[in-house]
Amino acid sequence: MAPRPTALAMVALHRLVVLIGILLMPIAVLARKAGITLPVHRVIERVDDEADQSAD
Repeated sequence: MAPRPTALAMVALHRLVVLIGILLMPIAVLARKAGITLPVHRVIERVDDEADQSAD
């Protein structure tokens, strides 16, 4: 059976968010040294949860 379009879209979105998180890592490290915390982990967790739910 072919995957649903929503499931494919969620997987693509998950991979895009992870890629953005990886690309922003140097900025996040510098911000943390300056005392600023970026909430990137919240976005990744939310997209990961949605991708898991759409895969079921």
